[in-house]
Amino acid sequence: MKSRIAVTTAALLLPLVSGAAGKAPAKPAAAEKKPVEATYHGTTVTDPYQWMESATDPQVQQWTDAQNAYTRAYLDKLPGREPLRQRITELLSWKSPSYGGLDEQGGALLGLKFQPPKQQPTLIVVGSLDDTSKERVLVDPTVVDTSGKTTIDWFQLSHDGKKVAVSMSKGGTESGDVTVWDVASAKAMPNERVPRVNGGTAGGSLAWNAQGTGFFYTRYPRGEERPPVDREVYQQVYFHALGTPTEKDTYALGKDFPRIAMTDLESSDDGQYTFARVANGDGGEFDLYLHGPKGTWTQVAKYADKVVAARFGSDGAAYLLSRKDASRGKVLRLPLATPTLDKATVVVPEGKATVQAVVPTKSRLYLLEQLGGPSQLRMVDLTGKELGLVPTLPVSAVGGLVRQGADDLLIVNGSFTQPAAWFRYSAADNKLTKTALARTAPIDMSDVDVVRTEATSKDGTQVPLTILKKKGTKLNGNNPTLLTGYGGFNVSINPGYSPLTGMWLEQGGVFAVANLRGGSEFGEEWHKAGSLTNKQNVFDDFYACAKLLVAQKYTQPKKLAIQGGSNGGLLMGAALTQHPEQYGAVVARVGIYDMLRTELTPNGQFNVTEYGSVKDPEQFKALYGYSPVHRVKDGTKYPPVLFTSGANDPRVDPFHSRKMVARMQAASASPKPILLRANAETGHGMGTPLSARIEEEVDVYSFVFNELGMTYKPNATKKVSAPSPQ
Repeated sequence: MKSRIAVTTAALLLPLVSGAAGKAPAKPAAAEKKPVEATYHGTTVTDPYQWMESATDPQVQQWTDAQNAYTRAYLDKLPGREPLRQRITELLSWKSPSYGGLDEQGGALLGLKFQPPKQQPTLIVVGSLDDTSKERVLVDPTVVDTSGKTTIDWFQLSHDGKKVAVSMSKGGTESGDVTVWDVASAKAMPNERVPRVNGGTAGGSLAWNAQGTGFFYTRYPRGEERPPVDREVYQQVYFHALGTPTEKDTYALGKDFPRIAMTDLESSDDGQYTFARVANGDGGEFDLYLHGPKGTWTQVAKYADKVVAARFGSDGAAYLLSRKDASRGKVLRLPLATPTLDKATVVVPEGKATVQAVVPTKSRLYLLEQLGGPSQLRMVDLTGKELGLVPTLPVSAVGGLVRQGADDLLIVNGSFTQPAAWFRYSAADNKLTKTALARTAPIDMSDVDVVRTEATSKDGTQVPLTILKKKGTKLNGNNPTLLTGYGGFNVSINPGYSPLTGMWLEQGGVFAVANLRGGSEFGEEWHKAGSLTNKQNVFDDFYACAKLLVAQKYTQPKKLAIQGGSNGGLLMGAALTQHPEQYGAVVARVGIYDMLRTELTPNGQFNVTEYGSVKDPEQFKALYGYSPVHRVKDGTKYPPVLFTSGANDPRVDPFHSRKMVARMQAASASPKPILLRANAETGHGMGTPLSARIEEEVDVYSFVFNELGMTYKPNATKKVSAPSPQ
């Protein structure tokens, strides 16, 4: 669960008839209890399902197969499923393409294009920002692997724009090998494959040298270099020279890094300098190293300096984003000729908004700022003088930020009601112009109200809550409502258009997004207030948002569904165990539920700096206090829950879902179903083929709509015109 996780925030829920599914199939046999005791700081904890942590145990496999069969029998018989499938397929297969990840070097502009019915995004050369007919395919992973299970993790252009390094992984594993492609011919260069550059634990990165003859890259242990338990940690930086065997790649940096180091690499426009930003796991601590023309690495910043990002300018300086004595961030200018922090000067002091990224151009700095969920793009000159805001959409998210010429910029901008599109910003006339790289909307959401409000948490903290509803929706307490949140890893849920949300609203629902502590909405203090021993604040924040929706008569508990994934899956587990009476249905995707055992998994070690460790007495107390599997109580009437997991998940071990389902099925006094949907061919969500995404959404929303007692209304569907450029 890296900070780069893309959180699923939107949902489509087509109504189905409650209680009309007929006689429920017989439940699978209860999981066998094999108690194992462990003592933590004087507290003895009994774990009856520890045996379920082994994915290769035949008994575990048999139990999982039985659970999947039960889940299939339950979901496949739900009424309205086929109309729902048709609508979800129509929405997720909308043929108007979306574009992401633009990068320009040496006059070449590349990007990722996703256009159904393609199963995966393709890497394209953007021939014109105003004419999509001039684009051409560079790398199509569905040609590389016709199964549709291989995806592009990321790509990096050489500075002359002639070559591109592409990381690809298969089956949701995120274990990416890098191949090098010739941009002009769209052919892979022979014998240029570097293994295990990307992973689901520490991610992966790459930076070209000035000449385009090689690159620094992140390297995981190979072969027998380390025992199996250490092969997803101890990431280091190596250099690969094109034309040489990767076995001869040279070590560059990292032997002294933490076991849970995660490194991002970035080079200057001329390739003379390279930054290595090294994270200490997921908690937000960073070291910064600089490689210069002399061929040596120098440490620029340590954890205590709280430098969280760095970008190269075109004026012989780097611009650093620091949170030292500035929770919301300040910007420092560091001359590359004297790259020590004592030579850095403050260009932009801390302000009211949280600075998340800095992009230097020839004569200005663009500051991407977070405002409690929505974001904005502020401009200053190189001395820090205010130049105003880029005129983006209201209550929207800004991203991309690709430099164009001297001071112009390409940005992605979208909102809850408008699909994200690429815009060209002209600095000379302060004008934002939509390019042809814009997806059309499969559902018109112009009649949707976007309400920004705040809920009061247990300790009095004001928690931002965004509520979407159709204009004219009556606040009578009877509206089916879907609430989602995340609350962790310094990640915020930003505004984003989703056709699934549009369908939910179209069917009379209300959709709500909670911006909880633990995220980046209000700076590092907001993050800290929801991490480590403060994690319970996140769950209190979410509960406050749920209560507000009821108190203000948007809905009532039996009509309130909640959904979250990954760290948001943990949120679901805590929500349903702490306040089971508050929710009518729960969808918990690829979540963590056993907080006492997670640090024993590869990626769980990276999570320690965010969640804490059972080795620390106070952190153990906090972890045990909210750990969902340990907070399940026998004889409790729990709401219906659907848990999802992926067998290839490198971020959250599927054993969490197995153990939670086993415990809840044994404990619940309610006739409502506790279901496990365990997919053998996917991971945490990254790289999931389109067809598999559709199948999961059909299952998820068949379940939710049935449990909320809704009826699908085909006449609520609004036909829209065929996709065309906007």
